[in-house]
Amino acid sequence: QVQLVESGGGLVQAGDSLRLSCAASGRTFSSSTMGWFRQAPGKERRFVAAISWSGRTYYADSVKGRFTISRDRAKNTVYLQMNSLKPEDTAVYYCAADPKGSYAQEYDYWGQGTQVTVSS
Repeated sequence: QVQLVESGGGLVQAGDSLRLSCAASGRTFSSSTMGWFRQAPGKERRFVAAISWSGRTYYADSVKGRFTISRDRAKNTVYLQMNSLKPEDTAVYYCAADPKGSYAQEYDYWGQGTQVTVSS
């Protein structure tokens, strides 16, 4: 059974940093693209970042320069380092693995989400 478990969310102030982790189990994702998405209250889920099997990274314009996605293949884990957080970054953050097509759209596997709240 494949599971993606996010952790590292919390309540921080604007300008602070957080690092989210996504631990995968049930199979290895070392050759898969993995991504992060977020969903704010009342809004659709949106792409944040992705990392390919080769390590190539992709970012939404809204987080470029502030967020960094990385992976540890040995730990089957992907990370999202979030710096200079803004109140508009407040959302539930979801980890995903194995895109059905584009890295910015649907994936086969999803985590349960972790809440990130940024106060002004």
